[in-house]
Amino acid sequence: LLIGQSNMAGRGKIELQDKVAVPRVLMLNKANEWVSAVDPISFDKSIAGVSLGRTFGIEMAKANEGVKIGLIPCAVGGTPIRRWQQKGDLYQKALKRAKLAQKDGVIKGILWHQGESDSGKEETAKIYAAQLHAMIGAWRKDLGSELIPVVVGELGQFFKRAKFKGTVDAALKALPKKVKHTGWVSAQGLEHKGDVVHFDAASYREFGKRYATELQTHIK
Repeated sequence: LLIGQSNMAGRGKIELQDKVAVPRVLMLNKANEWVSAVDPISFDKSIAGVSLGRTFGIEMAKANEGVKIGLIPCAVGGTPIRRWQQKGDLYQKALKRAKLAQKDGVIKGILWHQGESDSGKEETAKIYAAQLHAMIGAWRKDLGSELIPVVVGELGQFFKRAKFKGTVDAALKALPKKVKHTGWVSAQGLEHKGDVVHFDAASYREFGKRYATELQTHIK
């Protein structure tokens, strides 16, 4: 389950390599159909592009021979974490898609990349950790397993315009020490696409590998 804002949805420039169908890597499209995972896997906005999702799926398929990997893209650009709380509109939309996916398989992990929208104001940044922990608890309850691993990613190190980014990043990095079966991945060395907000395509692909490596340490 892929949730969060634009850096999870993906805004990288699509190349030919991103349009190649890969065996055993599928995505749940806008019509709730399982199709080959080619970029853009997200459909939140017309500017959706390369994301970390497809590369993540490819890496997970490599590590799990004979298993089909199904990606459930639900991220929406520009969204604050409050809309991803249990009663929030985006949480509820994503839950519907996750429940549909559960008819065909088992949800083995949740990937989260979000926080830019909550980094601009002290009042949202300082309650970010509590909201993140509450959201994870809600997902596990609603999807029927306390053991679903959740992996979160560091915000882009180039993203400096938000005054309270450090508070949000600290909450993300501290997650594995506070909540069981969670992981954090670094954005060290990843570049932006020129807007100092979104990663470039190569960085999204690398990020996908990092998320996959981390999730594999939590899957039983």
